[in-house]
Amino acid sequence: MAPSRAAGANRVKLHLETGSKTHNRIRAYSPGQFVINQATYHCSLIVTPERIITDWPPTRFEELSTADLTTLIALDPELILLGTGPRLRFPTPAHTQPMVEANIGFEVMDTAAACRTYNILMGEGRKVAAGLILLPE
Repeated sequence: MAPSRAAGANRVKLHLETGSKTHNRIRAYSPGQFVINQATYHCSLIVTPERIITDWPPTRFEELSTADLTTLIALDPELILLGTGPRLRFPTPAHTQPMVEANIGFEVMDTAAACRTYNILMGEGRKVAAGLILLPE
């Protein structure tokens, strides 16, 4: 998987052709948008191999709540990825406690890294859920 930059844009295209053709694959991300399969989204969202949830509330890391992370837990993944925006930021222990109690793996990274990691794990057939905070425009 090699990212390639479109001419004159900050958009990064991802190409990964393993896994099911019916699973949600992040094709590209750039400030202000995600491209998943053939659709473009302009909001923070949750993506799993089977679902895309576009009404995920946080638009910035500072808005992230325990309830936002609980939404990810309710999807019953084996691993949760949290994309924190343009840079890596760690939620408080109070925010992450529900994942510990549910015995769900939890990884925090910037949103670009979370997009790439999601595609790898999804392609391996893992039961992954990614909460992705949109990169600012």
